[in-house]
Amino acid sequence: MGLRESKKQETRQLISDHATRLFIEQGFEQTTIAEIAAAARVAKKTVTNYFPRKEDLALDHHEAFTRGLARAVAERAEGESPHGALRREFGAALAERSPVAGFAGPEFARMIAQSPTLTARLRELHDQREEALAAALADTAPEGGPDIAARAAAALLAAGDRLLFRRIQELTLAGRGNDEIADLVAPEAAHVFELLTTGLDG
Repeated sequence: MGLRESKKQETRQLISDHATRLFIEQGFEQTTIAEIAAAARVAKKTVTNYFPRKEDLALDHHEAFTRGLARAVAERAEGESPHGALRREFGAALAERSPVAGFAGPEFARMIAQSPTLTARLRELHDQREEALAAALADTAPEGGPDIAARAAAALLAAGDRLLFRRIQELTLAGRGNDEIADLVAPEAAHVFELLTTGLDG
């Protein structure tokens, strides 16, 4: 990464960090772009150049999130099933306590839960995640199956993924620590993926 690109990344992170702090302190709806710009000591236009949507200031991992399932399927090992790849990917995210899997801390989880705007945006991102997964599955589907097969498989896999994400958020809001959450969710995730395997094999 060059110096210019590195500086842009630093500025983007600075804006995001100040925005998150203000959202947690004041609430998402109550915080203005002008307040974020002042806190980050940048122009208001700079904030909107980096983050065209206010929601993206809070959910700044949205691109990795929406592409994550599709990427895991597209990059899976030869002979590995799509649901096997997603199971492995979720296990890695659980081990890393990844924010993309739902690990974000109680203050952040509470901020989302208390904001109708962020809650709606998160639903949109889950829908986009499913759509990207359907496209990836369609690219690798064997010929001769029904047209809806890839979308049906994506709907099942994305539903399991969404359930586990919500479970991590639910446990976070209940005051459980990340390590305890991971210990609780691991066997639950195994159960979910076993159900998906039964439904999707072949």
